[in-house]
Amino acid sequence: MRPSSLPAPPPPAPRPEARDTPPPGAVTAVGAGLLALALLVTALVVAEWGPLVALDREVAQWLHRQAVAEPGLTRANRILSDWVWDPWTMRALTALAVVVVWRRGERPLAMWVAATSALGSSAQQTLKWAVDRDRPRWPDPVDSAHFAAFPSGHAMTVTVTCGLLLWLTHRHGAAPWVWRTAVAVAAVSVAGVGFTRLWLGVHWGSDVVGGWLLGGGLVWLSVVGYGRLALSRGW
Repeated sequence: MRPSSLPAPPPPAPRPEARDTPPPGAVTAVGAGLLALALLVTALVVAEWGPLVALDREVAQWLHRQAVAEPGLTRANRILSDWVWDPWTMRALTALAVVVVWRRGERPLAMWVAATSALGSSAQQTLKWAVDRDRPRWPDPVDSAHFAAFPSGHAMTVTVTCGLLLWLTHRHGAAPWVWRTAVAVAAVSVAGVGFTRLWLGVHWGSDVVGGWLLGGGLVWLSVVGYGRLALSRGW
C-alpha cells in the first residue's frame, strides 16, 4: 500500500493526436463545404458559364488597365509573385518543415506532410491538363505564364503550404503570439498571391478562387485523415 504522505500520480496527459481529429460537424461544415465549392467552380469553368466568364473578363480588364498604368506597383507584384510566393518557394518551406518534423522523431507525420504537398502539385497539374483553360491574352502584357490557367498553381500551392504549416504550428502547441503571427502571415500570403496573379494578368479570377478552394479542401482532408490514422495506430 502506498503511504498516505505520498501524492497521487498525475493523470496521464491526453495523446496529442486526439486534438488532430476535428469533430464530425466541423468536418462536414468545412471540409465538405470547401470541396463542394471547388467542384462547383470547376464545373462552371469547364461549362464556360456565361456570367462567370463575363465577370472574369470584367475584373481582368480593369486590373490590367491599372497594371499598365502603374509600372512600379506591377514590378513589386512580379517580385512577390515570382520570388516570395512562387510555388517553388512554398515547396521549399514545406520541405524545411518536413525536415524539422523528421528530426523531432515524428517520421509518419513528416512523410504525411510531404505526401500532401506532392499530391497537391500533382492534382494541380492534372486539373490544368484536363480543363485546358486559356489564360488571359493582352496586346500589351505586363507578365507571362505558361501551361493552362485553371486552377492557379500559385494560389493552390500557397494555400496548401500555409495550411500545412498552420496545422503543424497548432499541433506542436505554439505560443499564442506565434499562432496569431502565423495566421496573419498565412492570410496575407494566400490573399496576396491571388491578387498578384490577377494584377499581372496571367489568371482569371475563378482560377484563383478554384486554387484557394482546392488547396483548402486538400489540407482539410489531410489533417482529418492523419488524425484518424494516428489515433488508430497509436502514433
